[in-house]
Amino acid sequence: MVGGALLDTGSPPASRRATVGPVPETHESEPAILAEDRERVRYITLNRPQRRNALTMAQLGQFFDTLAEADAAADVGAIVVQGSGEAFCSGIDLDPDEIDLDYDSRSFEQELALVEPFRRFEDMWRLRTPIIASVHGYCLAVGTDIAFHADMTVCATDAQFGYPIVRSMASPSTHMWTYLAGPQWAKRLLLTGDMIDGATAARAGFVLEAVPADGLAEHTHALARRVATVPNDISAANKAICNKVIELMGYTAAQEAAREHNVIAHQSPAAQEFGHIIRTEGFKAARAWQAENFG
Repeated sequence: MVGGALLDTGSPPASRRATVGPVPETHESEPAILAEDRERVRYITLNRPQRRNALTMAQLGQFFDTLAEADAAADVGAIVVQGSGEAFCSGIDLDPDEIDLDYDSRSFEQELALVEPFRRFEDMWRLRTPIIASVHGYCLAVGTDIAFHADMTVCATDAQFGYPIVRSMASPSTHMWTYLAGPQWAKRLLLTGDMIDGATAARAGFVLEAVPADGLAEHTHALARRVATVPNDISAANKAICNKVIELMGYTAAQEAAREHNVIAHQSPAAQEFGHIIRTEGFKAARAWQAENFG
């Protein structure tokens, strides 16, 4: 347990189901990414609640496309990213039918090509329109990539942040951890795979603030609406200078290095065995193997 955060991934409590906008229950045949406007705020909803909003690589691409469309809209002054159901985003969908896990059969160069889509997080970072992530429930793996590349992140106090697969499979394909919270907290999570709750994430600096889950919707909308009242060109200028300071601290080089280190981690015998078990026995079996061997 870290900061009161539970380390199991059972069903989140009902309080984590709060989202910024009303999100109906959905079926897999419905769009994985939804978009809706409200008072100059474009709400983008990750919409696979039955998978805790785990995204396939194709759906991650759709998410980036939807962000770009929002950024191009003159009547949108802020973007809010949220998740439907019980989670914000539980990561990339590791269903072997959806993602290639044959780490032991590819060259380093082939592996680098496969993580190339994660370069689009840099495009997300450089969009002109301010992005606010509103996080409830699980925010894991690529969910943290999304939340940490937003301009501001607000969360429920009982949200859960982490990157569990660093224990046996990979290194994050993007890296904002050290920028946001410093090396001590970055290493605390990336060297253990532990999760922390939203209150701890706010205290560490990974997110702007944590609020009770039942007030997250109202709080996020008030912030987004406040941001959206600023003229788009002025808002873009102020966002850009903040990002340029981060760029001077090596942002682009850090993201390139993150993708390379993700590929390096895939060369580990543990990562290759993890991928093999997923392909042959399924994700639950791989999780059980990870727990037995690495805790």
